[in-house]
Amino acid sequence: MASNKLTDYELKRLENIHRNEQLIASLKLQSMATQLSASTKRPRAETKSYKVGPEKQPKTQDPTVIRRSLRTRGLPPDAKGLGDNVGTESLRPPEASPRNLGPLSMRDVHNGVSSDRALIETILGIEMKPQMGGSVKCEFGRFEGENSSGAVKGIGGLIKKEENGVESDLKLESLTLNQENIARVVPGNIMNMRFFPTSNMRMVVVGNKAGNVGFWNIDSGQGEESGIYMYHPHSGPISGISIQQHCMSKIFTSCYDGFIRLMDVEKEVFDLVYSSDETIYSLSQQSNDPKCLYFAEGCGGISIWDERTGNISAQWSPHDDRINSIDFNSDNSNIITTSSTDGTASIWDLRSIDADKFKSLKTVGHKRAVHSAYFSPSGRSLVTTSIDNTVGIANGVNFEDISMIYHDNVISRWIPKFKAIWGWDDAYVFIGNKNKGVDVISPLQRRTIFTLQSPYLSAIPCRLAAHPFKVGMLAGATGGGQVYVWTLNGERM
Repeated sequence: MASNKLTDYELKRLENIHRNEQLIASLKLQSMATQLSASTKRPRAETKSYKVGPEKQPKTQDPTVIRRSLRTRGLPPDAKGLGDNVGTESLRPPEASPRNLGPLSMRDVHNGVSSDRALIETILGIEMKPQMGGSVKCEFGRFEGENSSGAVKGIGGLIKKEENGVESDLKLESLTLNQENIARVVPGNIMNMRFFPTSNMRMVVVGNKAGNVGFWNIDSGQGEESGIYMYHPHSGPISGISIQQHCMSKIFTSCYDGFIRLMDVEKEVFDLVYSSDETIYSLSQQSNDPKCLYFAEGCGGISIWDERTGNISAQWSPHDDRINSIDFNSDNSNIITTSSTDGTASIWDLRSIDADKFKSLKTVGHKRAVHSAYFSPSGRSLVTTSIDNTVGIANGVNFEDISMIYHDNVISRWIPKFKAIWGWDDAYVFIGNKNKGVDVISPLQRRTIFTLQSPYLSAIPCRLAAHPFKVGMLAGATGGGQVYVWTLNGERM
């Protein structure tokens, strides 16, 4: 009776189910499935090739975080958020050391085996000698004005003025690297490098990511560690070094630890000039004002510290993100340029700081972070370096003529980012490359025209400096703490 109530579809369905059950039984699929399921549940053999970590303990503490000032805890400021800024996430030491707010004796922070007395006497002695006349623009060169023919006379000889730039008599192929002109000055990444601004001495000072400040007196002669001295006055990456031509016994250094220190060679101490809970990213001074320090502090801010009052005299925030470089125009010290991780490099007039609407005179925009912006030796051009793989050149009366020149600037995050610098005139820009060389860019031709290479160059020269009084003397610093010095025709030191 029940079967009479089923539809044709239901009858067909029951017939198919019965046929499938008979087929499965004939193939013994059910028993095979049972065996397979049992085998997958067997315990694994004790043959693990990795180490088992300790069992996690249950949380017993309240996860609420109570914010406290890093200064009250005796710790250096945090360095989070540096990823795209400089690509140096590992720059801070893994263990924070207490902040020493007092002066540090040079003897106590000297890491060398031999005495540093020779260095002290050399620096003090160099101040007693007369310096070469003319203006000096830090490590980037100088100009001595124009002659009657309209050519600009630079320290490298006569350079011809063109409509959109200059041509130099410097022969790039004459720059040579000798094996004797190489030294490891500090361990680890060199973040900053400067030549001493004097015609009477060839000495390089560098700062690395661990807070070491190293000196290499190139004129000291040959021999292992000859003329090399190292101090450890900071607990983090050195973000700036400033040396004034007329006061070379006082060397300012800034650090990511929020400290600015003055190495006073005459007193043989590293004095504490300024301390902050914020990170200090760059440092600079006007060439005619050794009493004021300009430094980038925190997220997009610039502070001016006046030695005469011992206080901050002015502060403003020209950028939306950290400032990576500050540079003064050699032709007008009231004009400065800044580069920022916000993707811009700007030119400012310091006389307008107190204005209601403080606007930049010119802004050069990039697609990604800008890690440097420097005026040319004449002050008439500007070079910028960005990790968007371009080097920007701005010139003209109001820097309105902007060219973007391709250059591969993206390197490992463990290596300091490239920063293009000017040579000894407005004709050439120098920047390291990833193939262990130094590219030379012509602003006039708007392209890379030459590459300095050497079999002795075993690492990427990520930081460069040109001696302000020695034409053709170019230093390159690496992530391994070495310094390579090119000279004209391979001149030996």
